[in-house]
Amino acid sequence: MNTAELGDRILNGERRALARAITLVESGREDHRAQATELLAHVAKSQRQSLRIGLSGTPGVGKSTFIESFGMMLIGQGLRVAVLAVDPSSARSGGSILGDKTRMERLSREKNAFIRPSPSQSHLGGVARRTREAIALCEAAAFDVVLIETVGVGQSETVVSEMSDLFLLLLAPAGGDELQGVKRGIMEMADMILVNKADGDLKATATRTCADYAGALRLLRKRPQDPEGFPKAITVSAVEEHGLEGAWAEMQSLTQSRRDSGHWDANRSEQAQYWFEQEVRAALLAQLSTAQARAEMEQLGAQVRAGGLSPSAAAESMLSSLIPVRRSG
Repeated sequence: MNTAELGDRILNGERRALARAITLVESGREDHRAQATELLAHVAKSQRQSLRIGLSGTPGVGKSTFIESFGMMLIGQGLRVAVLAVDPSSARSGGSILGDKTRMERLSREKNAFIRPSPSQSHLGGVARRTREAIALCEAAAFDVVLIETVGVGQSETVVSEMSDLFLLLLAPAGGDELQGVKRGIMEMADMILVNKADGDLKATATRTCADYAGALRLLRKRPQDPEGFPKAITVSAVEEHGLEGAWAEMQSLTQSRRDSGHWDANRSEQAQYWFEQEVRAALLAQLSTAQARAEMEQLGAQVRAGGLSPSAAAESMLSSLIPVRRSG
């Protein structure tokens, strides 16, 4: 199948074509990358936009349960939902379990839902390297909401905010010590903090935890893109499905405010610039993986180990061979 035909099937909302296209953009083969670039250019003509929601949270907080309950609620309102879940890869074998689909059994059976687990491989940032392109394909397939689940929570996971319109931080009921463990960087990027498991014996604890996080958010510097009252912390229960509609109403309010203020379009433009720069950096790093580059690295490394060449001089020599300096005249 050529890329134009595959692109047209995606634009018609065919889930099988979408899955095939994401496999294509995730491939590292040079011919596949050329086809992926052509495909993305084809579907970009539709100019469709989904609401991109990034979701991060500590392990065991219930991200998959929340996504399933939240996704089912959105589908109940007539919306189409795509879930891009990133599973951590083994540093030894490079493999991933990719079990999110089995953890979201109800949502995976819905015809208006699409769940795609992807391995993080060696890419930092809590997302797979091609997640941004997968999001673009889901938008082209006319999904109203795209949920991007990261592998965990920490300073490196904040890169998900560079590909989403809203960034949610899901946390569990806990005491003050756990509050200290949440990185300030990710707190500053969160648009909303959702304290999950606000049910049963943990309901009172969740309410107190929510108040603690709300207080912490008030101490952070006001961001220009936030209307009055944001960012905010609220309690939800993914198991009992309480608070989900209220959380969705808050997300819609924040989204509309950012559209009206012009931040939505400006943010998307800045994100495009960010990913352009990331692609350039990734392409330059990829040059170090060629056989010729590895041989030269080994040769220069041997001279450094023998003391005949300083590390900085060796690095300069290596870089000059990768990016030759153009001399005028």
